[in-house]
Amino acid sequence: MSWFERKDLNIVTKAPKEMPEGIWVKVPTTGETVHRRELEENSWVDPVSGHHFPIGSDDYFHLLFDEGKFAEMGDHIRPVDPLTFTDRKTYKSRLADTEKKTGLTDAVKVATGKMRDLDIVVACMDFRFIGGSMGSVVGERIGIAIDYAREQKFPLIIISQSGGARMMESVLSLMQMAKTSAKLALLHEAGVPYISVMTNPTTGGVTASFAMLGDFNVAEPGALIGFAGPRVIRQTIGRDLPDGFQTSEYLLEHGFLDFIVSRNKMKNRLSRLLKILLHKFEE
Repeated sequence: MSWFERKDLNIVTKAPKEMPEGIWVKVPTTGETVHRRELEENSWVDPVSGHHFPIGSDDYFHLLFDEGKFAEMGDHIRPVDPLTFTDRKTYKSRLADTEKKTGLTDAVKVATGKMRDLDIVVACMDFRFIGGSMGSVVGERIGIAIDYAREQKFPLIIISQSGGARMMESVLSLMQMAKTSAKLALLHEAGVPYISVMTNPTTGGVTASFAMLGDFNVAEPGALIGFAGPRVIRQTIGRDLPDGFQTSEYLLEHGFLDFIVSRNKMKNRLSRLLKILLHKFEE
């Protein structure tokens, strides 16, 4: 004889607990999950594997500038459709849709402010705007950043994150390679330091121009850096590529980079380097 009887077949809770959407983030390199807040507090770098999640231009500005304070420059310059280009949609509508989706007006932002009490100019590309592609506005805004840095004698930092030149502007995009390179030559003649920071990915005409022209060329860990992509190169030469080809680590080993720095250590490393270059370093 049983002393107890179950009235219901299963235990039923009054209301199922719901997990807030987006609170856990999967790390693509390891498959592990990490709490979103932990990533945000660590500059979107996985504290276990060191994987660097992509972030936008405003995130980099808040990372580098003291107290996240900066003044934006060149934001009045907006893209147009000089070639009335159309592929799957018109270039004009693509620009409008991308601006509405991202809140960005083009693939680079320029700002000036202080980093560890040093006056600096930062131009930061943003992959969310048509793959971080370099069009006329990108070239013009970077040109403004270079000119201002040269006039004010402020060190320049350019953070690259791009798929290359913007095909919708054809030769007008390619002209930006020569334009930015020429302005950087003037900056060098003026003795103003320029640090190029390459993130994932930095490819195409950006790599073939200002991204590789820094007085110091640095990169985040694991970034893809190159002109053509590995698939195109493999098909062209008909050979398998070395392990890790076109990663930051491969380029450092072969002398194309000066050093690799984790994003959560970038502000300290860059400010220390600039203070040495400007003879303002204090132990």
